[in-house]
Amino acid sequence: MKAVYIEQFGGPEVVKYGDLPDPTAAAGQVVVDAFAASVNGADWKVRAGHYGKATFPLVLGRDFSGVVSAVGDGVADLRIGDEVFGVLEPGREAAYAEKIAIGAAIVAKKPSGLSHVDAAALALTGLTALCSVEDSLKLKSGETILIQGGAGGVASFAIQLAKHLGARVITTAGTANLAYVREIGADEVIDYKTTDFTKVVQGCDAVFDTVGGDVATRSFAVLKPGGRAAFIASGAQAPKPDRSDVTALRPAVPRDRPHLERIAELCRSGAVRRPQVTLFDLAKAADALRVSAARHLTGKLVLKVR
Repeated sequence: MKAVYIEQFGGPEVVKYGDLPDPTAAAGQVVVDAFAASVNGADWKVRAGHYGKATFPLVLGRDFSGVVSAVGDGVADLRIGDEVFGVLEPGREAAYAEKIAIGAAIVAKKPSGLSHVDAAALALTGLTALCSVEDSLKLKSGETILIQGGAGGVASFAIQLAKHLGARVITTAGTANLAYVREIGADEVIDYKTTDFTKVVQGCDAVFDTVGGDVATRSFAVLKPGGRAAFIASGAQAPKPDRSDVTALRPAVPRDRPHLERIAELCRSGAVRRPQVTLFDLAKAADALRVSAARHLTGKLVLKVR
């Protein structure tokens, strides 16, 4: 199979495109012939060695959409030919490839009205947004949430999800993306290039930070007493608040079919629309990773595998 992989950690120059052995379906697994793979912010960090040791060659990527081509022993709920999408098990990288072996229980059938490209774009971003906004923050109708970095893949899903839940949504974005985040439902938009959000926002019930750094630590200032904040760009632990009357959360993002089916239903119902996608061929994955590392993209990067 064709795949994008690395044989050592480093910059874009270590990314290779070539042939690797096809995976096989172990018991409880399926093999998926991938049509599209998503590019996430974690991927270039994996390439650079930010997450520690790895076994080489290491195929990059975590989420995908495709068609089941082989079924392992004990799998009864998926068949060859089923269109599916999903996210690899935590700690696994293997999605930038023509074939992917994965536990059958953590993939879901792709909605017929959703393309493989869009399904791949929604998989990990949707899973992360759901686990953060619904499971960790437990956002409720009538509450106000500040979503940092609204134009990104996870945050743009979170904006739409929060509006679907009945919340008032404030978000930050760069000048070029203000119209985009308004279009997907943000009630109030702050241009982070011209305005300090701590000067214009206060009394929020919740914050969802996708940016990290000092943006994350300063986000505690906008919370009302008893407020809570969730962080996905500050490492394995949430930043420690500088006040005792708020809660800092680092959402867990488990892989399971029910969350993927929730993503599919949100799309089918129109609550969350297909993301804005920038598409690269699989062979150009190194270029896509350069764009991802720059962190100024609107929407999602996706690799066309077939």
